[in-house]
Amino acid sequence: MAKSTYEYIISHEPDGSSNNDKQVIKQSIQMIKKKHPAYGYRRVTGELRRMNFLVNHKKVLILMREMQLLSSAFNKRTRKYNSYKGTVGTVAKNLINRRFFTNRPYQKLVTDVTEIRWGGKTIDERAYFTCIYDLFSGEILGHQISKHPTVQFTTTVLKQAVKKIPKDLKYRTTVHSDQGFQYQYQHQDWVNILKEHRIFQSMSRKATCLDNATMESFFHIMKAEAFYQKETDTYETLVSQISVWINDYNFSRIKTKLGYKSPVEYRIFTTQKVA
Repeated sequence: MAKSTYEYIISHEPDGSSNNDKQVIKQSIQMIKKKHPAYGYRRVTGELRRMNFLVNHKKVLILMREMQLLSSAFNKRTRKYNSYKGTVGTVAKNLINRRFFTNRPYQKLVTDVTEIRWGGKTIDERAYFTCIYDLFSGEILGHQISKHPTVQFTTTVLKQAVKKIPKDLKYRTTVHSDQGFQYQYQHQDWVNILKEHRIFQSMSRKATCLDNATMESFFHIMKAEAFYQKETDTYETLVSQISVWINDYNFSRIKTKLGYKSPVEYRIFTTQKVA
């Protein structure tokens, strides 16, 4: 046997090929899915690797199919919330221009508002969710839920995010949004907060949701995992479920593109590595 072949077999020994390994991995998958019902096979693979299982993602996919544990949380499609009322204030230039990647925390932030419903999902059972999302790690720096999308509704979240930005940051932050008027991204109060903290303002082009695609993607994930597959009978239950999920998303929910780390873990890991 060639030396390279022997070393490959040794390094990939606990791959779930034996019955004992397969049974242990199945039990671990059940435990992971119980804690994170919406996890697909890729993030389940990440959790297994964090538990020191050297298992291929294709093997995990096969096992999850056998166990009928594949996620169906993201199959539902809903209408996008739109509150555009035309140009009322000043429309900022699109500085992000779909460049959603950054290797620096707090450099590029995006925000938007989405409609969420509970109970029978009638007009009387709807609320609004907004947040500030850091493109560096995907961390949520601030979020708010309200039955009325007022100016204060969005500026409160902006103030939450500004408090988390280090004062000794050596580069300026850019906050990107769409041109929605109902939640006042063109309002002077929003603009004044940005100017006060020397933050650049960026806006999507009219009727171009792809200019803020990362935010739309996050809303889809949040809705699928936070309350689509759960009983949500009251507004208070909805608020509680989303708040708990946001905390779990920041500190526990791993991402493949972050090396199977949560947003906060990734930010801490990278900043310590640079230091």
